[in-house]
Amino acid sequence: MSPIIEVRNLHKQYNPPDGIVAVKDVSFEIHRGEIFSLLGPNGAGKTTTISMLACLLAPSGGDAIIDGHSINTAVRQVKQVIGLVPQEVAIYNTISARENLVFWGKMYGLTGRRLHERVAAALEIAGISDRADDKVSTFSGGMKRRLNVAIGLLHEPKILYLDEPTVGIDPQSRRRILDTVKELKERGVTVLYTTHYMEEAQELSDRIGIIDHGELIAIGTLDELTKTLGQYDTIRLDLDDNLLEKDALVASLSAISTIDRIYSEDGHIVLQARNANEVLPHVFRQLSAAGGNVRQLKIQEPNLEAVFLHLTGRALRD
Repeated sequence: MSPIIEVRNLHKQYNPPDGIVAVKDVSFEIHRGEIFSLLGPNGAGKTTTISMLACLLAPSGGDAIIDGHSINTAVRQVKQVIGLVPQEVAIYNTISARENLVFWGKMYGLTGRRLHERVAAALEIAGISDRADDKVSTFSGGMKRRLNVAIGLLHEPKILYLDEPTVGIDPQSRRRILDTVKELKERGVTVLYTTHYMEEAQELSDRIGIIDHGELIAIGTLDELTKTLGQYDTIRLDLDDNLLEKDALVASLSAISTIDRIYSEDGHIVLQARNANEVLPHVFRQLSAAGGNVRQLKIQEPNLEAVFLHLTGRALRD
């Protein structure tokens, strides 16, 4: 089966020839009905990529074929098959949720009975039917984002782009948005989802592309990505507050040959090693010499955080 999205060496440089390169020759495919996540830290190129795929930003090079249409030569046709939920909420605060949806529905070309049916369906999908006639100014940030999702679904797009849709919202709204994405997959909608939350990518995705500094550095299912770690263990050490020279300790631990990656974060140290049982005695000796005590130790199974650390040498949230 042919992919519904084919991204071919997509490239974006601002203010060439010397400006910032935000996306560097990125290529990937998304299959029909798939949830595909672009996972990466802020500034990795996720929003720039999705903006080009939505025909909001012209690429400096490369192309993408969206349901058979080029983003370079068939912009109108591309926009007819996609829905976009941007990172910044794009709604009107002084009118109700229903009035927002009616306005955007008319922008999509919906009229009459069809418009009102789609507004009702979008409100239901987003879980805000009971607040449909309240002014958006009375909504929480999470409810505004759910309305933003509803707007992107009004015209029943084949493909939905969601750009960091859960940033800065309450847990209930986040849960509702994640469940909505799963429901869309069951309805056959193809979803391109960008996030810097590893747990979201792990829960939702059929496949994941890891992007960093504008480059797609890995792609695959969660199982395929974690298998790239091979025999690596991830060890998390929570240290007491009396240890002042954490950077010096990290430097000394990094000299241990069996440790592959290491970093400090929020009072604890995370490291990757091929054999936790072999490396821990060396770690405890260094800790003792530095005058530090371990409050808690965890050895974690491979996950996306460990994959990102292994590929880049730093934490995803850096």
